[in-house]
Amino acid sequence: MPDRSPELLAPAGGPAPFAAALAAGADAIYMGMGAFNARRKAENFTDEAFEAACRTAHLAGARVYVTINIVIKDREMADALELVRRCARLGADAFIIQDWGLFAEVRRLMPSIETHISTQANIHDARGVAWCEAAGADRVTLSRELSIEEIATIHEACPAIDLEVFAHGSICFSYSGICLLSSFCQAGRSANRGMCAQPCRLPYELLDEDGSVISAPGRGRPLCPRDTCTTDLLPRLVDAGAAALKLEGRMKAADYVYAVTDVYRRELDDVLAGREPKRDERAARARQLKRCFNRDFTHAYQDGRSDDDMMSYERSNNRGEIVGRVADFRAHEPLTKGERMRAQIKGPAGVAALALDAPVGTGDLLELRDDADPDTFLTTLARRDAAAGETLEVEVPRPVVTGWRVRVIRSQEAIDRADAVLKRTVPRKRAVDARVRARLGEPFCVEVFCCDDPALRGRAEGFTVEAARTRAVSRDDLIEHVGRMGSTPFEMHSCEVELDEGCGMGFSAVHAVRAEACASLEAAILAPYEEQAQTLAEVRLAPLSPAAPAARRAAISEICAIATSLDAARAAREAGAARIYMAVDDLAAENMSPESVQLEGIIPILDEVSRERDHARLDPWIIANAPVAVGTISELALAAERAAAAELRSCIPAHNAACLAFLTNAGAHAAWLSPELSFTEIERLAPQSPITLGITVFGKPRVMTSEHCILQVADACIHDCERCSLRRRKLVLHNIDDKLLPVRTVIHGRSHLYDAYALDYTPQLPQLLAAGVTRFMVDGTLLEPEELAAQVARARRALDAALAGKRPSPRQKGTSSGCLFAEVE
Repeated sequence: MPDRSPELLAPAGGPAPFAAALAAGADAIYMGMGAFNARRKAENFTDEAFEAACRTAHLAGARVYVTINIVIKDREMADALELVRRCARLGADAFIIQDWGLFAEVRRLMPSIETHISTQANIHDARGVAWCEAAGADRVTLSRELSIEEIATIHEACPAIDLEVFAHGSICFSYSGICLLSSFCQAGRSANRGMCAQPCRLPYELLDEDGSVISAPGRGRPLCPRDTCTTDLLPRLVDAGAAALKLEGRMKAADYVYAVTDVYRRELDDVLAGREPKRDERAARARQLKRCFNRDFTHAYQDGRSDDDMMSYERSNNRGEIVGRVADFRAHEPLTKGERMRAQIKGPAGVAALALDAPVGTGDLLELRDDADPDTFLTTLARRDAAAGETLEVEVPRPVVTGWRVRVIRSQEAIDRADAVLKRTVPRKRAVDARVRARLGEPFCVEVFCCDDPALRGRAEGFTVEAARTRAVSRDDLIEHVGRMGSTPFEMHSCEVELDEGCGMGFSAVHAVRAEACASLEAAILAPYEEQAQTLAEVRLAPLSPAAPAARRAAISEICAIATSLDAARAAREAGAARIYMAVDDLAAENMSPESVQLEGIIPILDEVSRERDHARLDPWIIANAPVAVGTISELALAAERAAAAELRSCIPAHNAACLAFLTNAGAHAAWLSPELSFTEIERLAPQSPITLGITVFGKPRVMTSEHCILQVADACIHDCERCSLRRRKLVLHNIDDKLLPVRTVIHGRSHLYDAYALDYTPQLPQLLAAGVTRFMVDGTLLEPEELAAQVARARRALDAALAGKRPSPRQKGTSSGCLFAEVE
C-alpha cells in the first residue's frame, strides 16, 4: 500500500458537474477555462464561476486543476501564459499541460505553479517520466494504453513524481497527442486543439485490393473502443503506485459525473480500508455505472491486452444496461387521421410488454433495439417502478418484435440525485474537530481544526464567562450549539469541552463566537491562495526573445526521402534525395545493423511509441554523433544522453518558438514540422528556430497510431503478427465520405492509419524556403521504389526551380494542400 492515498480526480465541464463531483467525494476536479483546452465544446467556466468553484473546493478540502492540454500556436503564447496566471490567481492548484513550450515558459516565469504533464504529451515509459521530472513537472498523466505492470515499473523507477492514470471513461483509439484523423477528415477540427469531431466513432469498412469488404459482419466501427472501467482493478492500481485515478467526462452532464464519482469514491474507500463490499452492494454499484452513458466496459489495456474485448464494433452510442427483452406487442385500435394528429402519433402505436430481469424506475429512459439489425430501435419511458421478474408495459410509437433487447439508457434516479446535490447551499462539508473553553472569568473560546489537516485551524474569543444566574450550561449544551454550523462549509466531527461548573451564558453569544471561529478557519484555508494571487500579480510575463539561428542550423536546402526498403532508398538517392530515412522495423527487415546503416548513410526513424518493451528494439539505433529521427520525449532523452544528433519527428509537435527553444536545449538538432501548421504559422515560427526545420512536401500523412490492430475487424486474427497474411496486404478503410484510408499494421501489432490523399506542398517551396525551412521530405511509406523515385525527382525539380527564382509545377492532381491554407481550429 502506498504512503498516501491516491487522489480521486473527477471531471467538470461546467459549474453543475463541478458541484456534483465535489458532493460525490472527488479529491480533485479538473476543468477547462477559455479556449486552450481539449474540451473546448464543453460549457467550461467564466472567471467568476471559476473563482467561486475554487473557493468552494478548497474549503471542502479538494483541489482544482485547469486543463491547458492542447498545442499552443506561437501567436497564442502570451494569452496562454496570461490565462495560467489568471487562473492561478483565481485559485487553481495546478495546470495540466500538453505543449512543451507552454510548460517551459510556465516553469521559467512562474516556477511556483504546479504543473502536470497531460496524456496528450504521449509519455509511456520510465525514461520519459524521469525526463519530465527533471524538467520540473510535478505529475505525469500516463498513456491510457499502459498495463498495470508497466505503471508499477515506472513508479518503481520514478517514485518521487506523481503518476496519474485513467480509471474510467472514454478511450481514444489512437495514442493521444498524435492523432490527426479529425484534422484531415473533418475540415481542420484538430484533436490536438480541443475540437475533435470523433470520426473514430463512425462506420468504416475494411476493403481489400479489389475493393471487396473483408470486415466481419457486425463489425461496422473498427475504430470505436469501449469505455474503461477499473472498479475491479483498484487494489492493483493502488499497489502499482497510481497517485491519481482520473475519471473521464468533461463533456458529460452532472448526473453522469455524480454517479461515476460516487461509485469510485466508495470503491476506493473500501480498498484503502481493506473492506470487501457485500455482493448486493457491488451489484448496485455496477448497475449505477451501467446506467450512466457507456459503450460497454473494458480493462483490456490495464490487463496488457489490445484485443477485440476492448472494441465496441456494433455501435458507438450509449449502451446503458440490459434489463430484459420484449415479450409481446399489442397494437392500439386504429385511429382516425384527426386522432393521430391530436395525439401527435406519427405512425402505428401500441403497447410493448417487457420481461424484466433487472429493476426499472419511474422515468427511466428505455431503449428497445433489434439485435439482428442494431440500427433499428426506439425509445420510451417507464411510467412506473418495476422489479426484476416483472412484466412492464410501455407505450411505443411503432411496432416492436418479440426478443428485442431492452436497456436503461438514462436513469431518472441518477438525475434526481444530482438535482438534489445542486440544490445544496454547500455541495460538500468538511469535517472539523472543535475545542471549547469556558472558564469563569476568562473569554469564551472556540477553536476548530480540519480533521484531514489539523494544522488548518480557526480560533475566536468572545464574551467573558460568568457564573450562571439561573440554569448553568452543560457540556452537552455547548457541544450542541457549537456544532450548529449551519450554512458554513464545515460539519463537526467531535468536540472537546473545558467547562467550569456553574457557568452561564446566552447561546446566541456562543453562536457568534463559533461563527467567528469558522470564519477564521476559512481564512486560514484560503490564505495560501491569496498569497499566491499577490505574488503572481507582480510577475512580468516577458516573452521569450526570438533565438538567433544556431551554428548547427543547416545552411543548404535538401530533398529528403522516407524509404521502406534498401531498393527504395537507392532509387530515392539516385533521383536526388540528399538524406534517406528508414523506420527501424524496415531496417531490421533488411538485416541492417546500426553500424551498417551509418555506412549506408541512412537515418533511422524511431517510433512514436516507446514503451518499456520497445526499448530493446529501438534504443540500439541511437548512436553518438549520428543523426536519428525521434518520435517521443523518451527517445530524445536517450539521444541527448548518448550525444546523438536527434531530429524531432512531427509527432512531437512544435508550434511555437518557446517549444523549439526548450527542445533544442534538451538535445534536439533539427525538427520536422507538424502537418497541422498553416503556412502563415510556419512563416512566423521558422525564422525564430535555433535548429534546422524540415517539412513533408509529398506523401500521405499518418493520422493514427493504435495499439489495437485495425485488421482485427476482419475477425481473422492468428495472434502471430510475423506470420499474418493480412498484414502484408494493401488494405484500406472506406469511410462514409467514400474516402479510402490506407491501413498498415507493423510486425509488433500496432496499426497505422493514413489519410486518403497525399499532401503536395511542392508548389509552395519558394515560400517555405523564404520562411526558413530547408529540408523537404518525400514520404515514401506507401510508395513503391519507382513511385518514390518519381516523387523525389519531382520535388528536386521544384526545389531547383525555387532556388532559381522560378515557379514550381502546380500541385499534382488528386493530392491535397492539407492544413497549409486552412488553419486548424
